[in-house]
Amino acid sequence: MTAQDTARVVVIGAGVAGLTSAALLAQAGYEVTVLEAQTYPGGCAGTFYHKKYRFEAGATVAGGFQPNGPHALIGDLLDIDWPVRVHDPAWVVHLPDRSIALTRDNAGVIDQFPDSAFFWDEQSALADLGWSLSAQGLPWPPTDAAELAQLLKVGVSNLPHDLRMIPFALMTAHQWLALRGLTRDEAFVRFIDAQLLISSQTTSHGANAIYSATALDLARQGVYHVEGGIGGLSDTLVDKVRELGGEVRFRQRVEQIDMKDDKVVGVRTKKGEYYDADFVLANVTPWSLDDLLGEASPHGLQREVEQRNQGWGAFVLHLGLEADKLPPGLPDHHQIITEMRGPLGETRSIFISMSPEWDTSRAPEGRRAVTVTTHTNVQQWWDLLAQDEAAYSARKDAYADQMLTNIERALPGFRSSVDLLMPGTPVTYQFYTDRHLGMVGGFPQTSLFKARGPRTGIANLRLVGDSIFPGQSTAGVSLGALRVAKDVQRHLPLKQRARTAKRVETPESLGV
Repeated sequence: MTAQDTARVVVIGAGVAGLTSAALLAQAGYEVTVLEAQTYPGGCAGTFYHKKYRFEAGATVAGGFQPNGPHALIGDLLDIDWPVRVHDPAWVVHLPDRSIALTRDNAGVIDQFPDSAFFWDEQSALADLGWSLSAQGLPWPPTDAAELAQLLKVGVSNLPHDLRMIPFALMTAHQWLALRGLTRDEAFVRFIDAQLLISSQTTSHGANAIYSATALDLARQGVYHVEGGIGGLSDTLVDKVRELGGEVRFRQRVEQIDMKDDKVVGVRTKKGEYYDADFVLANVTPWSLDDLLGEASPHGLQREVEQRNQGWGAFVLHLGLEADKLPPGLPDHHQIITEMRGPLGETRSIFISMSPEWDTSRAPEGRRAVTVTTHTNVQQWWDLLAQDEAAYSARKDAYADQMLTNIERALPGFRSSVDLLMPGTPVTYQFYTDRHLGMVGGFPQTSLFKARGPRTGIANLRLVGDSIFPGQSTAGVSLGALRVAKDVQRHLPLKQRARTAKRVETPESLGV
């Protein structure tokens, strides 16, 4: 690898991951251009306007702002003061027979499930170790000798503490619960399954135990509202990219990645514009990347998109509520589980996020902006739309009605407060976010040894976003972006020269 004076990096997609990697590379001295198809940043963690409301496109809660958390690390690296406020309880879980407030001290959970106290102590210890390792730049899975060396260095530096993680790397969360004698409690298993579905895209029978320890740690580390909506994270990153000399261009839908001699040389947009590139980062799914590459797509990527199972989609309700019809002091986030047994998703598990009362920018006076989601199978909606558009519309209405009915049972008076209702399916997500079939949330985190890294089979092309480990959430994709930014600098180094505002730091150089 020969160092050069300048290098052009094109980032496809202005999601949190794409913008984070763009800002880090702009700070390091690269010429960075971010191309976004929509008129606003954030993707599935964006905020859009409608009838004076600011609605969350998908993601509604943010974590990772605690010391050594991903957003805290990036804030230190880029000198960013995130516009966030903590919300406690994180949310309230409504099971058929009880309600549980998820607080930072786990008191509400332990009160309802006293036999689980030891489990939460163990979970907290594993999660603390996981956060510590992540803060040191844990490149998992390693994709070359340099990343393997870094992984070994981090592992050795944390001995003997990280040895305790090894048994959990080989078991599921359900096996972990069974070891602690907790699978006999049907309600507790259901509670854990519901949490893991929203944080790892699978339940305890499938979720890896180590990943689950961190995924279950969100309430303890803190859930935050973003001022103006979760899209404020991406707005902040757009400002930072531009401050550092990079470009962020909206209404620029990339239609093709051009190749020459097995390397990417540029990208073409729907408007007919062309952007030369020495390196490309794609904040898209593997399926979308395969489409952008066309016949130049590597055989490994082609096999992946043929063989990989589809991920979850979301059925969403965007609601405007009359605030004075809600009970006073009602927490902003709720999770409703309607049945104690059987599959979750498809209106049986619902997540509700209301804009906070203090954020008057989110809704007209006297109103609250609300996003309600349930996991759903994406293919059913596309099949129904293709077969019978009227049946598609009828099912959409039925889902909306069932979700409101389920919410009303847990939160009496909620339905009567609704004065604006907009339902959306995975078809809607695909239209607004370009996500393949409208899939959201990344891949189920079942095995650490099957986790997907950022490599694509093309030397100067990387994936970023929730398709790569550690997967979903703004915190998760930010960790992936940190890794990818370092990978670009290692494979496309710049000549060392004086750069005042463009010197990139690393977690190691900060002494983390």
